[in-house]
Amino acid sequence: MALLSPSSYANTSITIEGNHFIRAGKPHQIISGSMDFQRIPRAYWQDRLQKARAMGLNAITTYVFWNAVEPKPGQFDFSDNNDVAAFVRMAQAQGLDVILRPGPYVCAEWEAGGFPAWLFADPHLHVRTQDPKYLQAVERYFQRLGKELAPLMASHGGPIVAVQVENEYGSYGDDRAYMEQIHQALIRAGFGADLMFTSDGADLLNNDALSGVLAVVNFGTGEAKGAFAKLKAFRPDQPKMAGEYWAGWFDHWGEPHAQTDANVQAKELAWMLSQGYSVNIYMFEGGTSFGFMNGANFQGNPSDHYAPQTTSYDYDAPLDEAGRPKPKFAKFRDVIAKATGIKPTPLPTPTSFMGVPAFTLTESASLWDNLPEPVTTEQPQPMEQFGQAYGYILYRTQLAGPVSGELYIGEVRDYAMVYVDRKLIGTVDRRLKQVSLPITLDAGPHTLDMLVENTGRINYGPHLADGRAGLVDPVLLDGKELHGWQTYALPMTSPDAIRGWTTQPVAGPAFHRGHFKITSTADTFLDVGAFSKGFAWVNGRNLGRIWDIGPQRSLYLPAPWLEQGDNTVVVFDLQTTKDAVVRGGTKQFWYRSDVKTPK
Repeated sequence: MALLSPSSYANTSITIEGNHFIRAGKPHQIISGSMDFQRIPRAYWQDRLQKARAMGLNAITTYVFWNAVEPKPGQFDFSDNNDVAAFVRMAQAQGLDVILRPGPYVCAEWEAGGFPAWLFADPHLHVRTQDPKYLQAVERYFQRLGKELAPLMASHGGPIVAVQVENEYGSYGDDRAYMEQIHQALIRAGFGADLMFTSDGADLLNNDALSGVLAVVNFGTGEAKGAFAKLKAFRPDQPKMAGEYWAGWFDHWGEPHAQTDANVQAKELAWMLSQGYSVNIYMFEGGTSFGFMNGANFQGNPSDHYAPQTTSYDYDAPLDEAGRPKPKFAKFRDVIAKATGIKPTPLPTPTSFMGVPAFTLTESASLWDNLPEPVTTEQPQPMEQFGQAYGYILYRTQLAGPVSGELYIGEVRDYAMVYVDRKLIGTVDRRLKQVSLPITLDAGPHTLDMLVENTGRINYGPHLADGRAGLVDPVLLDGKELHGWQTYALPMTSPDAIRGWTTQPVAGPAFHRGHFKITSTADTFLDVGAFSKGFAWVNGRNLGRIWDIGPQRSLYLPAPWLEQGDNTVVVFDLQTTKDAVVRGGTKQFWYRSDVKTPK
């Protein structure tokens, strides 16, 4: 197939003629890679896009994470790392097309599959259905997104050549009327003049494909021939495209680090391109689910369980989490160059990395001394009922002893530390299907505290629909329901207001602070292996979660978030920690590859 270089067909639409794509009157093959701009520091967008061109890609596929751009109902934020229009223009400047995947649901191993937490505050609102309240929220989001991106569609001279309708809905349901409503909402928002498509697994295409809309297929390593055979049988007279070719995989907490076979993937990519098929490599760069933005899986079968993903979304992609080419990059570049006959552009100057000598977090502040004003309720309520989206939440009630029995918490969302009179008596972990623990109280009054962490809302499967966090069931002690709760919202949005710093040992959940000085900035990986479970801020930015069950042991810290001179690290840890030592390295630190025993 004769191919044009990206610069020669800039600002023109891609259309369909029979079973192939057409651009500028000639057959066109889409060779794309997925890269979620909101997972990559804005200062590095251009670097990553240049590397996409250097691997031979002619397009970039990106999700838009709804929860990031509309953190509160009707309040939109398209600044800084959410500036999708700037990213799209930057891609155009590099000669890359853009394939847009705006959701509303995106999966992506991202918190709640991209759904804003406030959707789950209404128990009568049902996501991914024809529920009018849900569709009204989607319409508002699409209309606002259209203001940013509709002028950048290829039909208007921009680089956005295709827009996805929903995302893998066939693995969730088969309501074609719902899919058509999402389709029409995208058209109303200005996204309908160019290619639109649906994507799903090869056995699920019939669940959500729409008449007159391109259907593409998603699959993993070793599945290409079978997947395309099923796509051919389903839509014999349309172009054949892999919407996601999973050339890697993601990590779950408590499981081995994912590693995949680049040689097998390179051969499979070569076969797809030789057949004239279009392909989107998922991921070109995975990036990082900074803050509390990692998602979780839960399929819903008896053998399945809640499984949150790590902060790192390295995905074993051609570029690593920090944007550096892996050997897979060179293999894929060579395959693409051979298939297209186009010489790839050179790589940009490599990003600088540095080690940071070990330093000690010498100051601590107890969580108990940093609680906000509580809200009183008769029964414990989910996090969203208090206007909170992410982080931690503390539930407190008073007990009278003596009593001995079972403390039933129900399906905690998602990890609870349970204290009596500020003494830890046990943990309840949703991953392990734990719902209760034994408790024995002496005579007299006692304070029961349950500190709950939302470790990531479910992003895939039937349990996605119930995105509540915190406590969602009545709490029972020895079979009797407990009433009269004080609830403390702990969204952990900033370390600035933390008080009570001391150099003395602090027992229980606490914040820990230290400093390091540098004369010049560069990327690094912050080794946080001294901690048990929590998260870390550096200069006020939440780098992501810490959990000593692995496999991830360090947090990616990009140079643009550092300062020449003094830099402040604040770590929240659920366990007692004293004088923890932290250091920076030039690559990710991992725990051993086997699963560690949970604490």
